[in-house]
Amino acid sequence: MRFLVSVPASTANLGSGFDALGMALGMYDDVEVATADGLSVVVDGAGSGEVPLDESHLVVRAVRAAGYTGGLALRCRNTIPHARGLGSSAAAIVAGVAAGFTLTGRELDADALQIAAEFEGHADNVAASLFGGVVVAWSEGERYRSVRMDADARVRPVVLIPAQESSTKTTRGLLPAEVPHADAAHAAGRAALAVHALTSDPSVLLAATEDRLHQNYREPAWPDTVRVINDLRKLGVPACVSGAGPTVIAFGGLPPEVDVHGFDVRRLDVDRSGVRVRPLD
Repeated sequence: MRFLVSVPASTANLGSGFDALGMALGMYDDVEVATADGLSVVVDGAGSGEVPLDESHLVVRAVRAAGYTGGLALRCRNTIPHARGLGSSAAAIVAGVAAGFTLTGRELDADALQIAAEFEGHADNVAASLFGGVVVAWSEGERYRSVRMDADARVRPVVLIPAQESSTKTTRGLLPAEVPHADAAHAAGRAALAVHALTSDPSVLLAATEDRLHQNYREPAWPDTVRVINDLRKLGVPACVSGAGPTVIAFGGLPPEVDVHGFDVRRLDVDRSGVRVRPLD
């Protein structure tokens, strides 16, 4: 049995939709999967020479969590940068879950989301990589849930990727245990507006992506990211941190007066399909 799993990158939060909003992006990691005697893992691209090549590899762990325990040969071709806020770990988890479900003859369903979200601790990135489009994710007790929506065709993301890496664990440690009630109310309204903006009316994305919950608290971890965001927003360009950073995600053209030196600027499509599995000859 031999097949290819292709899984999109993702951006999460999108301003004030902290741990709730996600969107799939047209940047992909591919994993060739085959049954085998024993285990072999080869990694090309992002993470090559850095990630483990044994049972502790994240894709392998996700395959096992999805119920496949047999021999496995993986070749991972990674284009999603690691530790940049573009869902590289979520993509690896989703690739493994999709592979595990395929190997055990199951269709991807709510259980796939549950398994993937348990790895991440929240469902926004994994839901986006699983299902594509724009997602709203939440939890009910110990169960993770999500709904998927189509992005408006006028939503054209631009990501600005710095060389600097960022740890989700580190940046979460910068967040306060409590926020003012006014900031919480602001976040609720802007997160709701973001759903409307991303799916129906991108003209209100500037207001929709305004955040008070996490970006300013995390500024010490990536000051250049916050500087670029503030410069773009002053010129009317909707911009925010992608996930735990330090990547910036913006919508629209980049004014030439904004200094993006040190950032790799990429224009991406919104992925509308999510993870895909196809057989290989």
